[in-house]
Formats: sequence, structure tokens, C-alpha cells
Amino acid sequence: MSETKHYRAAVFDMDGTILDTITDLTVSLNEACRLTGHRADFTKDDVRHFFGSGAEVAAQRALAVEKGYSLREVGALGVTKSAAAFGITDEAANAVIAAFAAYYGEHCDDATGPYPGILALLKKLKAAGVRIAVVSNKLDEAVQVLNRVHFEGLFEEAKGERPDIRRKPAPDMVFAVLESLQVRPEEAVYIGDTEVDMLTAKNSGMDCISVDWGFRSREALEALGAKRIADRAEEVFDLIVGNEDA
Repeated sequence: MSETKHYRAAVFDMDGTILDTITDLTVSLNEACRLTGHRADFTKDDVRHFFGSGAEVAAQRALAVEKGYSLREVGALGVTKSAAAFGITDEAANAVIAAFAAYYGEHCDDATGPYPGILALLKKLKAAGVRIAVVSNKLDEAVQVLNRVHFEGLFEEAKGERPDIRRKPAPDMVFAVLESLQVRPEEAVYIGDTEVDMLTAKNSGMDCISVDWGFRSREALEALGAKRIADRAEEVFDLIVGNEDA
């Protein structure tokens, strides 16, 4: 990816990229587990490892850790291994998922807010003529609420996980957004904080910018093969708009 390339559109992940949601996710997942009779003392660091592939996979990973699997082992769940491979029944997982959806729907914005510099970044991108959108594996209801509360009027499109479209890393949601924006994949860049986002960009035929302030550390992103890693919102702007005089 050229640092001097000027992209027409930038598609952002939500959790860990533009919004600091980890406190509300942790509280909500623990409450869902407590209500369904499971371990309910997961830390923020645990929950960072659970999320990335949506609430369903996060709930399944929590149940797998409860069974004694390590955070590293459960990372394959929802990617290359099924919940059944970890001895998790659909009944147990579905109960936690339902409880999480209900509780998080009421508490998704208790302690959530944009990361430093994000609002300024988005406004600056719009001023530069870059089309901006959100594609997230977060439950679509929460995506719409948080987009309205924190980013009203900034994003042209915002899509979350819904049963009628495949979640990331499948390219379906990204393609739907790009079609709406009338932008080709090679003219756009995806910005996210996890390996799921990197794979989403690859599957969508897009370049990728990773950020290290979210759910994965810089070291983890480097180990995963990230080509561009930003540690400040201002750096993201430079990577998207580039140096037009170069």
C-alpha cells in the first residue's frame, strides 16, 4: 500500500477502532454469563480476545475459556473451529447470546465513547472529500444506536451484524457499502484493529490500515502481518489521504 495514495473512501470497523467499547462489552458479557449460570468474572483483556467476530463467537469463546481452554486456543473458534469442537452446545451458547443481546441493547452506551482524535479525523476526512462508512460485526441494533449518538451526520453508511448478510471477514457488508457509495474496492481502504479486519480487507480486495489502540496490540498486529499500523488518529488521516504533492 502506497503511503502517497489518496483513497476515495474509508471504511471503518467500530469496536476498538473508532469507539472504546470494551467496558460496556465486558460488563454486558459478564452479566449475560451470570444470568445464565456461567463464569462471570472475565477481565477487559479476556473480552478483547473474545470479540472481533461478533457477539455469537464472543459468547462461545467465553464458554470455552470457562471449560479451561486458553485465550490463544479459543482464538480459532469461529475462524477455523466450531463451538462443538470445544464441547459447547448450541443450547448453552444461545442462552448466553440472547442474554447478552438483551442486556447490551440497554447498556451499550454506558461507558462508551470515541477514541482520542477520532471525531477530528472523521471531520477532516469529509472535508478532504473522502467518503466514510462503518462496517462492524457488532450487533446492528447497537451499531445504529452508537452511530447516531456519537457520529450523527458523519458516516454515510453504517452496517452491523444481521442474519441476512454474512459477517466479516466475508466481504458482503463491505461490498454493499461500497456499492452504495459507488466506489470500487481498489479505491477504498479498510481501517480496523484485529486480524478479522485485516482478512476482511483482503477478502474485499482493499488495502488495510490497522490501529494499535484497540483490541490487539502492535506486537500482535505485526505478528499477524499488518503492513500499516497507526498509533494516532492523525496518522490514519495521512495514510488515507497521502501526500498529494508527492
